[in-house]
Parts: sequence; structure tokens; C-alpha cells
Amino acid sequence: MNSVQGRVHPDYESVRERLAEFSAADPDYGAQLCVVIGDDVVVDLSCGPGAEAITGVYSVSKGVAATVMALLLGEGALDLDRTVSHYWPEFAAAGKGEITVRQLLSHQAGLPATDDGIRPEDAIDSRAGAERLARQRPLWRPGSTFGYHSITIGILMEELVRRITGEELQDVYESRIRAPRDIDFFLGLPDDQSARYVDPRPAANDVVPGPGPYDNLFAAAMGSLGRPGDPILAGFGPHSVAVRRRGTAAAGGVGSARGLARLYAATLGHIGAPIAPSDTFAEMAQVQVRGRDVVLHIPMSFGIVFMKPHADMPFASFRAFGHDGAGGAIAFADPMYDMAFGYIPTRMTNPGGVDARAIELSRLARVAAGRA
Repeated sequence: MNSVQGRVHPDYESVRERLAEFSAADPDYGAQLCVVIGDDVVVDLSCGPGAEAITGVYSVSKGVAATVMALLLGEGALDLDRTVSHYWPEFAAAGKGEITVRQLLSHQAGLPATDDGIRPEDAIDSRAGAERLARQRPLWRPGSTFGYHSITIGILMEELVRRITGEELQDVYESRIRAPRDIDFFLGLPDDQSARYVDPRPAANDVVPGPGPYDNLFAAAMGSLGRPGDPILAGFGPHSVAVRRRGTAAAGGVGSARGLARLYAATLGHIGAPIAPSDTFAEMAQVQVRGRDVVLHIPMSFGIVFMKPHADMPFASFRAFGHDGAGGAIAFADPMYDMAFGYIPTRMTNPGGVDARAIELSRLARVAAGRA
């Protein structure tokens, strides 16, 4: 049995007990868990090998990158209802001139891939990836439906930030969000942090997931990233030195559960100056699409970039916003409880998507908060 280490507020002892039960049931299980209520860290626990390291979290990175979009939205530099081509004229090619930022950032644009696929180098050098996407005709009529833009939403966010600010999304995150708040989560792992990094351990069947929730299903559905389990999928995730050094917005973030919880606490107006007004995050947390995702072929729900809870993924209250990742990690903010939550398992789950144990730990935390 892996002992559970760390501290927990007495009111949240049920969370520690449940984590210990998970550990006892599976000697190979390990995880980091951090819960912040308001300004207070009420749960800061870990168990298993590598639990004190920083590691990659795949598509949880999208929620981190979304905080940069919130920053620009809150400052008025970005308008969700303007066309993408207002900021990025070349994007209007191939019938995309009327696609709005709102559609683009809620998986409605019909650009989950290009006709000849998406390559790891398109995410690492997102300028080149953006040029390819700008030439692509949408794979469905924009706004008619939605489908998870697993890799491409990261490329598209990065290009929008470049067009608006002249800077890289990763640099805006570092200088204006991460560093001022001492957040232990990086989009672009610095050399002086590399010794802390430990690769996510592969899932029990040794299949390395792709870079987002259920991305093995994505690969099978689109035929754009290769077959499920194909080594090409690993080229998009943090196992790649180039991906984690770049900190790709779709899948390249690296850090700890403490860092993720601290970041999401900042989205609720805690931890230093607000990243953006609360109304901005409330707008980004509004459900934009809900139903059967045409790429993943499973029920999904999205706000602006952020994932939303739903019946098949009840990770928090209906007001919550966050993102999960292929390896099982999840991080979110829940304004109903003034809660920020970060969870990273040390061994990846397969198929991808949030580890069911995280959903149970979140439920117990909300019960402890007294308002579930």
C-alpha cells in the first residue's frame, strides 16, 4: 500500500480516506491532489511513486492556455463575436471569413484536422501549423455542429494571441499569469526546472494516449493522427522533449496538482491580482455546445475552450469550468463552491479522459464544503 502524504483540513478528512482506499486497492496507483477553497489550501495530498514531481498533463494544458484568452478578453483586446479574420486576415480563405472567435474556441469551426493530417511539427511550430489551417476548408459547415479540435485548438489559440499581442501565448502566460503568482505549472518547461520532471507512466496496457480526452477515439475517427497506440501520438504529448520545452497550448503543459489548483484559484479572483474580471470567466464558462461530439462520438460539453461538466462527466457543479487530459488528470474552478481543484495520476488512464477517481474525490470535497 502506498501511504498518503501531505496535509488536509479536518473537514476534508473524507477526501484523504478515499485517496488512501484507492491506494490500498491498487499498489501501482499514485496521484497528486490539491483543493483550494477561497484562499485556503484544504487538501494537499500525494501517494505513490513520483508524486512530488512535476509531470505532463496532456489536454489539461488547454484550460491553462485558456486563461490567456480570458486575459485578452477581459482587457477588450479580444471579442468573441468578431470574426477570426478580423484579427487574422489570411484565415478567411476557403470559406472561413464568417467564423467567429466564439465558434473557433468552442470546437465549432470544422478544423479538427487538415486534409492531409496534423503533424507534431505543426503544434511545435504553430506558425506553420496556423498557415496550413488558414488554407483548409472546414470539414463541416461552421456553427452547424461541434467536434473536438484536439491539437488544432492549441495552434489556433497561439496564432490568435500572436496576431493580437505580437507575442507568443506561452510568453504572455509566463509574464502575466504564472510568474507573478508563483504558479507551479509551465507552458514551456524552463531548463532550471527540467530535473524535477518525470514522464507520465504509460497506461497498464502500455498504450501511450494521445493529447486530449479520449484521443485514441479521436485518432480512429479522423484518421489524422494515426492509429490508436501508434507512436506518432506520443509526438504530441509531454513525452516529447520538444513539446514540453515549447509548452504547446494543446498538450505540452507541465506542472503539479498544486500549480493547477493555484492557477484555477486565480481564475476565481484569489492568488494575486485577478487574471480577468469575474464576468469574463463567467462568459467563458457558459455552455456553447452540448451533445454528441461528431469527432469523438461521445457526449461532450464546452464553453469557450473550457470543458463543462455533464451527465457522463459530472466532475463538479454546472457552473464549473476546466479541462481534463488523456492521462487522467483534471483541473477546474467551481464558482459555486469557490473551489479550485487539481488532480494528476502518476500512471495514465486508458482510454484517455478524466480518471473516475478524480470525480469521486471532487464529489467528496464538495460534500465537505457543505454545499453539495
